[in-house]
Amino acid sequence: MNKALMAAAAILILPATAQAQSMFTPGTSNPGFYIGAEGGGNWLMNSNNYNMDIGYAVGGVMGYDFVGPRVELEGVFRSNNGRGTANFGNVFSNVNGRIEQLAVMANLLYDFAPGATVTPYIGAGAGIAFADAAINGCSLCSTQFAYQGIVGLGWNVDRSFRINLDGRYYGTTNPAAYQNNNITAMLSLTYKFGQPEAAPMPAPAPAAVAPPSFMVFFDWDRSNLSDQALGTIKQAANAYKTKGNARVTATGHTDTSGAEAYNMALSLRRANTVKDALVREGVPATAISVVGRGEAGLLVQTADGVREPQNRRVEILIQ
Repeated sequence: MNKALMAAAAILILPATAQAQSMFTPGTSNPGFYIGAEGGGNWLMNSNNYNMDIGYAVGGVMGYDFVGPRVELEGVFRSNNGRGTANFGNVFSNVNGRIEQLAVMANLLYDFAPGATVTPYIGAGAGIAFADAAINGCSLCSTQFAYQGIVGLGWNVDRSFRINLDGRYYGTTNPAAYQNNNITAMLSLTYKFGQPEAAPMPAPAPAAVAPPSFMVFFDWDRSNLSDQALGTIKQAANAYKTKGNARVTATGHTDTSGAEAYNMALSLRRANTVKDALVREGVPATAISVVGRGEAGLLVQTADGVREPQNRRVEILIQ
């Protein structure tokens, strides 16, 4: 069973990791303490003595996020109705009843892309469980060693709130009357304390920096022109016409998110897009030179991997 669970976890995590990394923005996650509430469905697997219905699980967690690794203390109550055979003084009878269990677990988890909007994670836990000894036995009177494996996806709503959806195998050393193996689907909401508010994204400068130099800004990973950018290009074309015989240089730039080779090509695409728009405004193509600088020449100095709007630009210089 453990090998099958590990294989299933790998199948789920690999494609999810690739998708999450595509959205990854380093530096958007910070360490901190968190608390949360959780609930879901619990399947207590049938044994030789019992046939169990799908029940429920509810609980809470508190932990610390190291940005990647997480440690937490978790309490979960599980309850399942079912039918079984009970022994009453060597007389066996069919009975309906319920099996309840309360577990306190110490979990170690790992987020594969902690700064992404969606991050896959895996985890394992161990602890102590108090379970019913039988379907008609005393309540939570059997003390057991508990263990679990977890695989899931987390959605970082913002820097503080996170929603998790995971599946887990949970088991204990077995009470006398049944094999205590559980599959649980759990949905949780957590809140991380002390997270800084995200700084508002600065609006790109709408017009030229200083004649005869103009700037055109782009959305992330885009080379198409906005209406505002087309207005700036028209101003640059008019400035060229007033100078008469002049040279125009369109120099493309990117921010630091993404691969350097990709950004170099993207900056050149942006410069060529601006050149085409200048030609449509009456500037001769032979008067325009295009240059791609990629991540070089940042307008705003940032660390690697940062999406900075003012660095996604083409500078138009008229000489």
